[in-house]
Order: sequence, then structure tokens, then C-alpha cells
Amino acid sequence: MIDDPAPPHERMRLRRGRTLALSLPRRLVCDVLHFSRNAPSVPMQRRMRLAELVAARNAWPRRLSWCAIFLKGYAQVTAERPELRRAYLRFPWPRLYEHPENVASFAVEREYEGEAGLFFARVNRPERLSLARLDALVRHYKCAPIDAIASYRRALRLTRLPRPVRRSLWWLGLELDGMFRACLFGTLAVSAAASRGAAGLHVLSPLTTTLNYSPFEPDGSIDVRITYDHRVVDGGAVADALVRLEAVLSTSILDELRAGPRDGFASGAPRLVRLAEPVLAESHGGDGLPLKPR
Repeated sequence: MIDDPAPPHERMRLRRGRTLALSLPRRLVCDVLHFSRNAPSVPMQRRMRLAELVAARNAWPRRLSWCAIFLKGYAQVTAERPELRRAYLRFPWPRLYEHPENVASFAVEREYEGEAGLFFARVNRPERLSLARLDALVRHYKCAPIDAIASYRRALRLTRLPRPVRRSLWWLGLELDGMFRACLFGTLAVSAAASRGAAGLHVLSPLTTTLNYSPFEPDGSIDVRITYDHRVVDGGAVADALVRLEAVLSTSILDELRAGPRDGFASGAPRLVRLAEPVLAESHGGDGLPLKPR
């Protein structure tokens, strides 16, 4: 037995920590995880060889974000495969809803009131945007003031509500109507933690599919994963989607990168804003929500 060197009168003294209220971003993540529990999700992984893609990206004067590249590539796959745009709805009876187009969602880490927190951005039909415009949108969501982004403002307003009220609103948005579910939350998600040198093995999300990827190996190989809701789609379809994604990245996305910058692509925040403006103008309040459901 090891003797306690502290004086006898201090040996039984307990040091109490402090209690912290949940910040608004932490409440948002708690709500996301609460509703992610309803989805019996399964991850599937494929090792992709993308050395040529890495070299083509490195040739640009300012490198595009991998989030934009994978977002466009995966959106092309889901545009071709309607089963990946479906969602499971439980109320008033169990059924699947298939959305006619992509609404992509991705998490963005921002500082809010001195604390790092996650916000969720949306982009309509990312497969139709050039990589330069999509990259400008991603950077807009990362750099623009939080108060200037409508979806961030709405998320903060929602998380200020009492938990029973906001959980009820979440439930209505996810379960009542498939069209509004797609518009409010998206049809697919991309998680881009690889820029921090790590990647999750099983990303939780209330959406049907969530794409994430590891950091690149020196030889250009990378592990790409899709976490999917097994109620909606089976593993074979997801495996085929990963194979197709590698083909898309190695052909059409690679060709666009090799063609070089377009859309007046240049460095600097003003240029990024001008590139993003035409896309944001098509949306309601500067985010991924369409002016009206389609």
C-alpha cells in the first residue's frame, strides 16, 4: 500500500469541479445525436487509389478543399442512384420517401461565444456546381459571420427553445413530411474531419447516408466510408456506390481539376464571396433551402 504524503487534515478533502451549462452548439449536437439513435446505421469502407486526383488538385494556385471535391463526387453518385436519396419516415405509418434531387449537408466547425462548435451547412444540387463555386460556398460557410448565414441563425434560435419544444420540432421535421425533411436537413451528408488528421469510423447522423474519409496516405490512397441507414438501403447498393464514387473521382472530377481554374477563380475573400453569391442567390436566406419546395 502506498502512503499518502498529504497531511492528515487534507487527505479526505474532496476538490469539487464546476458545472457548465450546455452552450447552444453543444445543445445542437445533442439533438443531432438524439435523433441519430433512431437510425440503425452501418458503416462501409473502400480503399481508393487517388494519386492522380491529388496531383491535379496540387497543381491549382490555391488548393480546393477536399470537402468540396468529395461533396461534388458523391452528389454525382446519388444523383444517379435514387435509392440513396430516400429517407425512412415513421409517422403516420412506416414508409420511404424519395427526393427528386440532392440537398447536401456538411458540418462546419465555427467559434461561437468563445467556444468551438458545429454548425450544419446545406447546398442544393452540388453536382451541378463547378468545383470552384462549390469550394467558394464551403469557404463561405467556414468564414462568413455566423449572423450572416440564415441556417446558422435558425439553428441558434431553435436551440434556445426548451428541450421538449425543440425535440418536438425536430421530430416533426424528420418524420412528418419527406419533402420538408429533405429541405430542412438534407438528403446526404459529408463529414470532413480528415483535415484535422483523423477520421471517424462510424459517423452518426439522422440522414440516410453520410460520407467521410481518412487523411491521404503518401501514395495517394485513402479510406472512404459511407455510413448508411439499413432500413432504407442495403450493403450491396452502398458498396456499388463506393465503387462508382471512385470512378467519378478518377474521371469527371479529375478532368475538371486538370482543366484548371474557371469561374474567375482566384485567391482572396472578395473573390470567394463573388463566386458564392450566384449560388446563394438561388437559396432562401443564403443557405441551402430552396425558395419553395420542388
